[in-house]
Amino acid sequence: MYTSTLSNKSPLKFFLMVFALNIPLWVIGTIVKVKGLPLDVPVTDFIAAFTPLIAACILVYKEEGTIGTKTLLKRIFDFSRIRQKIWYLPVIFLMPIVYLLIYGVMQLFRLPLPVEVEIPFLKNAVISVAFFILATGEEVGWSGYAVDTLQERWSALTTAITIGLVWAIGHYPSIIQQGGDFILILWATLGTVAMRILIVWLYNNTGKSVFVCILFHTIANIGRILFLKDQTHNPLVDYPDIHYSIIVIAAVIVIFLWGSKTLARYTYI
Repeated sequence: MYTSTLSNKSPLKFFLMVFALNIPLWVIGTIVKVKGLPLDVPVTDFIAAFTPLIAACILVYKEEGTIGTKTLLKRIFDFSRIRQKIWYLPVIFLMPIVYLLIYGVMQLFRLPLPVEVEIPFLKNAVISVAFFILATGEEVGWSGYAVDTLQERWSALTTAITIGLVWAIGHYPSIIQQGGDFILILWATLGTVAMRILIVWLYNNTGKSVFVCILFHTIANIGRILFLKDQTHNPLVDYPDIHYSIIVIAAVIVIFLWGSKTLARYTYI
């Protein structure tokens, strides 16, 4: 068990340290350009994915020493916390269903979509492993360090919105570097906050498993890779209003059914 005193932790220090670690990477990202990367993000984004983990390890080491840091890192594979295995269903299938709904809505409105798409499965299998490692870099920090600390003071929804906003702001430089405008930033912010609500919901209902958060985060990114696109059309980028609004709707349904205070008390039991 992770037995640190949550009241001694500082989410503000954690957030500031993440930004401090990211700033040099954002600067480098404006200079170093590498094309053809998954999700078309700047190469420095893949390094920045580990800054939440680094910040969390630094702070936990200062608070608890080596033992605390090892305990935090062990949570990467803390699937033993998941008592109700049925929760693997939303962890694994929720985001694929969301992507199917996004595609269905685009078809309904007869929006231009790719005609012929080649999916290199071997390449994507390697990318999937890489995404699990990258998601680990993020979720050990956001979920392993920040969530419980904030939930001791605030509701689960407020916690999720706070972390989601910080998470979203961290993506702004990448969006701007890719040519994104204010509208895309706005939709991306809403979608990122909604994603964090879903992650905190899953975390709170699976015995506070960081592994669950990593797996869900990984599957969400894999879905973005596999979503039909070609050299002309990338629907998730071309239609951010549809893409992110469906994720927001999923988060609203979760809030309505499980309650904003804990996101873990199903209304109809």
